[in-house]
Amino acid sequence: MQRRQFLLGGAISGFGLLHSSHVEGGNGDLPENTKDPTIISTWAFGMQANQVAASILQVGGSALDAVEHAAMVAEADPKVSSVGYGGRPNRDGVMELDAAIMDGRNLEAGSVAALQGHRHAVQVARRVMTDTPHVMLVGDGARKFADGLGLEAADPLSDGALKAWKKWREKSAIQKQKTKGHDTLGVIAIDRGGDIAASCTTSGMAWKIPGRVGDSPIVGHGLYCDRAVGGAVATGHGEEISKVCGSFHIVELMRQGIEPDEAIRRVLGKIINRDESNRKKQVAFVALRRDGITGAGAIKPGFDAAIFKGGSHKLEKIEALLS
Repeated sequence: MQRRQFLLGGAISGFGLLHSSHVEGGNGDLPENTKDPTIISTWAFGMQANQVAASILQVGGSALDAVEHAAMVAEADPKVSSVGYGGRPNRDGVMELDAAIMDGRNLEAGSVAALQGHRHAVQVARRVMTDTPHVMLVGDGARKFADGLGLEAADPLSDGALKAWKKWREKSAIQKQKTKGHDTLGVIAIDRGGDIAASCTTSGMAWKIPGRVGDSPIVGHGLYCDRAVGGAVATGHGEEISKVCGSFHIVELMRQGIEPDEAIRRVLGKIINRDESNRKKQVAFVALRRDGITGAGAIKPGFDAAIFKGGSHKLEKIEALLS
């Protein structure tokens, strides 16, 4: 069995059965008038994440479990070069991971930033939410917290990422090399009970300055959800997303009755209007309204949204809304 298959297989087998005491629901006793589970994720690698999330939701599991375990699939995959084990390190060759999770039932959230020594940043973020009075832990404090919980510690730097960093460092000795954009995995899910949750996980910009934190682990920037309205998650150039509180802004526009696609278009327009040069930067969002209506949009071409709805999975290529 190939290493990638082993990693993913182990992740999926740990999630799908829902027998863990940490996983809510899954006993087969569903409430009457249950909703149709719906999931939307960023990028093509969101398809594998959605498959795990769907396996949880279809047996009555919670949206919160679904988005956590979906993110963990990408975090375990060395072929995903912007998340977890396959992600790219900072300019010193050190992997620093960011992640967040949010529960739309009560607006509770947890996040970690610049986490070292652990591959499953989203798992640590959830424990920040459930086991502390805080929302965010960073750096060495986040690592010590995860260690203290007994969460599995492992070097998140894959052989492929190390090779890519060495190649970048060699080029940097000859000419100045800039940071490189990244593709955050963001997931939003609605479960059979109508509850909504969201997660984000990323290794951040490749070759970033050590300690840099983007939008992904910041509530309201990289993700936001409210059971009364819906949710949104972001990917792309985090600094520009943070300047407009992107995900929160989209949810609040939906609260006003604006369709998800239009809400995303307006926020992307605000990013462009702030600085015309942002047309050259990729920023994208996906959104999920409480009634199951999805939306997606991006500044530049090349963005994909993975969707699970009506029992079927599909990958949608999203046209640039502001080309």
